[in-house]
Amino acid sequence: MTDEELTIEEIEKKLESTGYISNKEISTSVFLSLSLNKPILIEGPPGVGKTELAKALAQSLERDFFRIQCYEGITFEQIVGEWNYQKQLLHLEAFKGSKKGEDSIFEEDFFIRRPLLTSFMNEKPSLLLIDEIDKADEEVESFLLQALGEKQITVNDLGTFDLQNDLVVMLTSNAQRNLLEETKDRCLFLYISYPSVEREMAIVKARLPNAEDGLVKKVVNMVHRIRTFNLNKKPSVRASIDWVNSVMHLDKDYKNVDAALEDSVGVAIKTEPDKAKVVKEIFRNEYMND
Repeated sequence: MTDEELTIEEIEKKLESTGYISNKEISTSVFLSLSLNKPILIEGPPGVGKTELAKALAQSLERDFFRIQCYEGITFEQIVGEWNYQKQLLHLEAFKGSKKGEDSIFEEDFFIRRPLLTSFMNEKPSLLLIDEIDKADEEVESFLLQALGEKQITVNDLGTFDLQNDLVVMLTSNAQRNLLEETKDRCLFLYISYPSVEREMAIVKARLPNAEDGLVKKVVNMVHRIRTFNLNKKPSVRASIDWVNSVMHLDKDYKNVDAALEDSVGVAIKTEPDKAKVVKEIFRNEYMND
């Protein structure tokens, strides 16, 4: 069975086998991406599993995984590849005065491939994650349109490269800037929000199978309440996992779990004003006795 023939339920089970707890919307988007051979653009708050979905899918489908981590100022060369100038100079020196030496320095042997071109030319089925594309500038995003839409990459002095494998492309964005309409048009769209209490508990248990159910339930319910507060940064799913893990390590040195929770609140709440608000609302009122 090929990846394109997998059902939505089979995709969900494959993701779960890697520890990624999916839902119907996520699994359906993956199904359509595989069936239609279209990239997925994934948006949502930080820490809800956007990057982890790409990693889990690559693992579950046994695909080679490539990643472009975008950041402000990232360049074409860092995404696609660059000429090995030192090797070119050494080659010119070795063939000094020869036209053959000058003509050959713009061949593939002198080009260092970076993740985008490497993923395109890989012989095995692959998955490419373009992570946090909203941090790259519009010029870089515009260049990626050829790769996303035409399945080609053009390199000056080297030529145009056609996609050589069954490549799944996933892009993530935290919506720091509006992406180009052309980018959105080439992609399926998936928004991953904070999970339900039940799904978040399942996610934590998948990562921390030795955690007691009561502790997981207590932390996840607490995190869901905290997300309703007016905070600078709401706690992520990763924060729930880290908080449970922290209490598991602290619990043996504390008389009760509430004290361990309060003393480790910094693993989930990342600014001092937010921490003060959470301590006041959660640990200094009747909530802890509910």
